[in-house]
Amino acid sequence: MPEIGPDRQLLAIMVADVAGYSRLMAAQERRTLETLKTYRDCFREHITRFKGQLIDLSGDGVLASFTSPTSAVECAVAIQDELAQRNKDLPPHRSMEFRIGINLGDVITDGDTIYGDGVNVAARLEGLAESGGIMVSGSVYVHVQNKVEHLFVYEGRKRVKNIAAPVEVYSVLPAH
Repeated sequence: MPEIGPDRQLLAIMVADVAGYSRLMAAQERRTLETLKTYRDCFREHITRFKGQLIDLSGDGVLASFTSPTSAVECAVAIQDELAQRNKDLPPHRSMEFRIGINLGDVITDGDTIYGDGVNVAARLEGLAESGGIMVSGSVYVHVQNKVEHLFVYEGRKRVKNIAAPVEVYSVLPAH
């Protein structure tokens, strides 16, 4: 009988990161950290609201998983909407914008964390997103295209670092 491997799951993975974080920290460490902490609360609230699981908060990054790609996209849009409103209360040079990437992929679960290409692709998508933007993979798009009101713009097939095959990439434009 073959040996049973690690626990695997098909999950929608959300990776977020602050655009220009080093610049913000260099200018005003204490205020940047205070803003980051309050913005993380926004992530926590929405991830819980959309029935996701917060996996990790390290540095200026966020890693979360969802059993539904639709929930992951709706959560990301709600987060970006709320953060855009919060940024209106800050001077432009202190505005903190996140980039978000979402992928649907097979991951290895180990305790409270996840690993694998599914996570790596989400991280690469985050790096392709504009400040305050959301990028999703083709696997996410296929599942959500007729389930959410948002507009998806096909950005092409992109080669991303350390991923063998090109990834279909879509930017998400909120419906409002």
